[in-house]
Amino acid sequence: MTDTELVALEHRNWIAYLTGVVSCTGRAQVRRGGGVVTILTGLPFDWFNQVLIECEEATPAAVLAGVAQARERGDRFVVRLREGIDDRFIPTLTQAGLVLETSDTLTPGMVAFPIDCDAITATAPPELEIRRVTDAAGVDAHRQVVTAGFGSDPAVALGTACPALLEWLECVVYVGYVDGDPVISGLGWRTGRTIGVYSIATIKSARRRGYGAAMTARVVADGTVVGCDVAALQASEMGRPIYERLGFRTVISYAAYVEAAGRNANA
Repeated sequence: MTDTELVALEHRNWIAYLTGVVSCTGRAQVRRGGGVVTILTGLPFDWFNQVLIECEEATPAAVLAGVAQARERGDRFVVRLREGIDDRFIPTLTQAGLVLETSDTLTPGMVAFPIDCDAITATAPPELEIRRVTDAAGVDAHRQVVTAGFGSDPAVALGTACPALLEWLECVVYVGYVDGDPVISGLGWRTGRTIGVYSIATIKSARRRGYGAAMTARVVADGTVVGCDVAALQASEMGRPIYERLGFRTVISYAAYVEAAGRNANA
């Protein structure tokens, strides 16, 4: 499989995850048009307030429509472009008053293909028990770990993880426990042959013990059981070395474009 094909699978999976989990909040708006998808929730995390190019047929007018929708709503938002693929829209965003956030905010899209079965089946720390979430209590534990692990506003987890997701065939939610206490979260989202790895968050007191790698491996392994042969994720700088050890590599980078400093989003 070529890198171009892998990039397409990673991108499709991320969009499916984003548009799926935001169904947990009643404030979510997902709009598709002209090859562009606009996701707005008002949640205090830019992943859930962004404009993305969804397909090759995307037009500058559709990008500007997404920006206009975000500005009208008043949410703080970001437009993410895939470097080398969506560059044709940079002049459009510049003319609209958006600027590149900073070069160190690039988001790496990573893919494992072929999946390294030896790496993902490596023995997890014996004290860690990873459970698939099946009820509201498990969802609550997942939310608690996501919030503590990412240091995010509790509204983010409340708005993107809910019991209704447990009914989605594409989605599997996880919590890892040590001595009965939840210490790490995870979520898998499947699109065709691709298993996406999301919400890998470890509470501060439980870091550097291999729990993140173990949870990632569990999500990927469960994906292979249902026929996935590609794994995808978007990495943080903290997480990238862990994912590389599991066989992931960067196939694309996303650049973030935001409102210029001092501009009123409602202007």
